[in-house]
Amino acid sequence: MTTTEILTMLQRDIHTAVFATVDEQGLPQTCVIDLMLADENGLYFLTAKGKAFYDRLMARRFVAISGMKGEDTLSSIAISVRGRVRPIGRERLAEIFEKNPYMAKIYSTEKSREALVVFHLDQGEGEYFDLSQLPPFRQSFGFGGGNAQQSGYRIRVEKCIGCQGCLSVCPTGCISRTVPRVIDESHCLHCGNCLNICPVGAVERHTGEQGENR
Repeated sequence: MTTTEILTMLQRDIHTAVFATVDEQGLPQTCVIDLMLADENGLYFLTAKGKAFYDRLMARRFVAISGMKGEDTLSSIAISVRGRVRPIGRERLAEIFEKNPYMAKIYSTEKSREALVVFHLDQGEGEYFDLSQLPPFRQSFGFGGGNAQQSGYRIRVEKCIGCQGCLSVCPTGCISRTVPRVIDESHCLHCGNCLNICPVGAVERHTGEQGENR
């Protein structure tokens, strides 16, 4: 999927997500916020100036977002995003109310809407994780200059001795049967079984970057 498609799914199909910020004491805080718009330039949401959430956004200008849809675990799709936010005032506010008409029932007058500030998450990275298919599928992505962070496990080919250890404990079968072994990271659960069982230390944990995927 393209990054724009993933962000649109998060905004349109999931819509209500958990937002994580950090308070003035450096402690994590979460709240549930609706995502109002999504496009190739990122995500848009709003809050009121009087809220503590607004203060945390203005102080740190960074947020992490997670949302999930599905009737149960094995039909779920989860999307996580983190990145830089910037306030854009009332810009796109009219569009937000047009595309999210329920907002007019909460802020029913133009005067009441003066408290609202639109925020734009314009640079970040994230992960799409689909448990509705087996084996599960994951995809990292970046936007606005943010690089996709591909974390997980890989096998150093020069150290692999071709034993069956990692294959025997992989829950998704994402390790090749050819030698040297190769991990298909798009189906890896990040359980760490391969790391723990490898007798020669050929498996290593890593965090790397991928290019943007729009």
